[in-house]
Amino acid sequence: MSRVVVAGGAGFLGSHLCERLVARGDDVVCLDDLSTGTETNLLRLEGDPRFTFVVADVSSEVPVEPPVDAVFDLASPASPPAYLARPLETLAAGSEGTRRLLELARRSGARFVLASTSEVYGDPEVHPQPETYRGNVDPVGPRSVYDEAKRFAEALTIAAHRARAVDVGIARIFNTYGPRLSAEDGRVVSNFCVQALRGEPLTVYGDGTQTRSLCYVDDQIDGLLALRDASVTGPVNIGNPDERTVAELAEKVLSITGSRSQVVHRPLPADDPRRRCPDISLARRALGWEPKVTLDDGLARTVAWFRERLAT
Repeated sequence: MSRVVVAGGAGFLGSHLCERLVARGDDVVCLDDLSTGTETNLLRLEGDPRFTFVVADVSSEVPVEPPVDAVFDLASPASPPAYLARPLETLAAGSEGTRRLLELARRSGARFVLASTSEVYGDPEVHPQPETYRGNVDPVGPRSVYDEAKRFAEALTIAAHRARAVDVGIARIFNTYGPRLSAEDGRVVSNFCVQALRGEPLTVYGDGTQTRSLCYVDDQIDGLLALRDASVTGPVNIGNPDERTVAELAEKVLSITGSRSQVVHRPLPADDPRRRCPDISLARRALGWEPKVTLDDGLARTVAWFRERLAT
């Protein structure tokens, strides 16, 4: 049994991670300021003696005393509408929030796992993206508040490892989907599912030939737990290399939902990456991890979840 801190634990990924940690016997302290997460995501853990929820903004304080055995840093807005609405808070989460969580890990001798992002690769000129690729990111573009916050968080994490011997693992998370995505998340799967179920036109930005590689949430959590249990520093890509066009994703969602919605095209947003696909050779080799849930199965589960929520 371990005592584990999950910052950002009321969010989409964080809530799934908290559940899995509790299920495997860990005591979990969930920290979240509820700016983008919600207590509804944590209902399954309500009353569990192994779970504690604390409302806190880790950019200001980390109200947890040592000892702890592991610290997961997922404390950041992750969807474009969320981080564009909170640009300074997003930068603070990646800087001061990460620093405070690293300090807790250092004081405890704990394993620190940073949830970084494939956005550090920007609009990539190398495909698929290996961890050695340094990226193509605009530091003053509209998405820079998130991209640069995560790039800085990686730099801070590796500096703590080198200078203070903190045990760290850096995960570069690619597009993830599944139950508990917000209907207002603003990313492709949630947009398409909600629009199709409501009978609204599916919005495809650009010509739809841009690609995404989608990892189902259960597989993503498997990857994060594998990194927590390993001695790998990383960064390590955690994502699904099954690359699909946005137009293909729209057709799949229409088929699964049985919707008669039309597809409409809108201008491509600034800095939107044309291609995104992880090279997961390192994750396979060092963590023994690779995704298992097929896109059709994952989308069916996600659609079912959205259908139930929209009906209430």
